[in-house]
Amino acid sequence: MTAHDFPSGLAADQAHMDMILVGDSLAMVALGMEDTNQLKLEDMLHHCRAVSRAVKSAFTIGDLPMGSYEVSPEQAVRSAISMIQDGRVESVKLEGGAEMSPTISRITSIGIPVLGHIGLTPQRSHALGGFRVQGKTASSANKLFTDALTLQAAGCYSLVLEAVPAPVAALITSKLRIPTIGIGAGGGCSGQVLVQIDALGNFPEGRFMPKFVRKYGSVFEESKRAIERYRDEVKSGQYPAVEHTYPISKGELEEFEAIVERRSKEFEIEE
Repeated sequence: MTAHDFPSGLAADQAHMDMILVGDSLAMVALGMEDTNQLKLEDMLHHCRAVSRAVKSAFTIGDLPMGSYEVSPEQAVRSAISMIQDGRVESVKLEGGAEMSPTISRITSIGIPVLGHIGLTPQRSHALGGFRVQGKTASSANKLFTDALTLQAAGCYSLVLEAVPAPVAALITSKLRIPTIGIGAGGGCSGQVLVQIDALGNFPEGRFMPKFVRKYGSVFEESKRAIERYRDEVKSGQYPAVEHTYPISKGELEEFEAIVERRSKEFEIEE
């Protein structure tokens, strides 16, 4: 399950999730950005720290954002170290296939676990023609399989398979020694991931949702109802009620009333 701040990290951890991903999807669902490519490394570090403060038992992973790892393996190592030291996560995730194997090998060689991500890679969506299902032909599915095998050999402990036909994802999973995490890739993967805000329904009606998302709650509507009730009770005088206030002894109040009366008269004289 993804998390992007202290409350969402706390909820996921207390729900006993095995792994919590501080995903760069927070760019859109939490920060209102147009896409994940607007997110910078310092943004991810900020959110990783917030989530890590909440998590006590789950294994934490932080997304390396676009521009923080593609230039060279050395750049990727610096970014990964920052995510571990400053972001306080326990692993990093990066997108890309076989072309990223030297980078993954370099990061894992210094003891930082790497979660790979193939199939639909949102950071590269422009090159993929948008958010499209990957691996729909034998040829493209074979490329995914090659990517998976290569990233496994490079040292990834697991792979995210996103927007891949379920039979393709299941077959790839069956041939790997490492587990796969599916998102829009069917039940044949070793595990699943969803964006927490999507799963909780923490968004207004009419927002586009990917086919693979299942909404497990309606947090946005419940939040809106609660805020509307608060607004109405404040305007009607129902809130705050006596039980929401702090008392003062009768004697102290009478003494304060006398002080106020005296000072008010003094103020009138000065005026």
